Amino acid sequence: MTTTDPAVVAVLESPVIAEPAVRRDRSASLWRRRLVRVASVLAAVGLWQLLTANHVRVWLRFDALPTVTEIASAFVNRLGTQNYWLDLGQSLIRILSGFALAAVVGVVTGILLGRSAVFSDVFGPLTELARPIPAIALVPVAILLFPTDEAGIVFITFLAAYFPIMVSARHAVRALPTIWEDSVRTFGGNSWDVLRRVVLPGILPGLFGGLSVGMGVAWICVVSAEMISGRLGVGYRTWQAYTVLNYPDVFVGIITIGVLGFATAAAIELIGRHATRWLPRGEENVR
Repeated sequence: MTTTDPAVVAVLESPVIAEPAVRRDRSASLWRRRLVRVASVLAAVGLWQLLTANHVRVWLRFDALPTVTEIASAFVNRLGTQNYWLDLGQSLIRILSGFALAAVVGVVTGILLGRSAVFSDVFGPLTELARPIPAIALVPVAILLFPTDEAGIVFITFLAAYFPIMVSARHAVRALPTIWEDSVRTFGGNSWDVLRRVVLPGILPGLFGGLSVGMGVAWICVVSAEMISGRLGVGYRTWQAYTVLNYPDVFVGIITIGVLGFATAAAIELIGRHATRWLPRGEENVR
């Protein structure tokens, strides 16, 4: 059946016509946001160069800091050395080992704390007593407890990431609607079905927030631990540069840490978006 009513024709055809326009608008908006972000970074770098090159001292002593060009030159020189890549690899091994262990243990204990009253009564008080203690404060304990500095640094990294992951998993489990579990059990599902079909998918949105926070805290602690007791690593090399007053190399280490932290956090966010792609997302959440 056909119709020549203009109003009906407009209603039928408008979605087809509007969809490409909406996509173009979203793409243009995304590119504008990216340009603003790049511009903000470039503006900060330009301001740093302006203040340090002109030896500005207005309460803050920018005249004591290296310029952007000096840092860039030191960065290029460091990229050509073997030690830089050894430090980079060592820090990544430490952070990924500690974080992976924290992710597994944190998710398991978080789920148990959220679903088992017995486990919560036995293990819960211990976690709440230990959680406020900064992981970096336990470096002396790690030095005494573990036979090697390497194991101690991984342990500190594990502790730093564990508590944000565990807490996010526990809260996500407790926030799940009970009707979801009731529905699975109504259709004959057992505890394993509830875990597989309700708990694990249901906690993902909240869990990835904890994973992102855990990665950030883990970087802080692994760099601090490397400065205190490490023999290799970006943190160790950054502190070593400071002790010999090599300030451009200090900022090379700081920038390297920032880039590594950004890359690992972005990787977690990307994995999280793919793992939770079934969630509805508004246009404002486009990254």
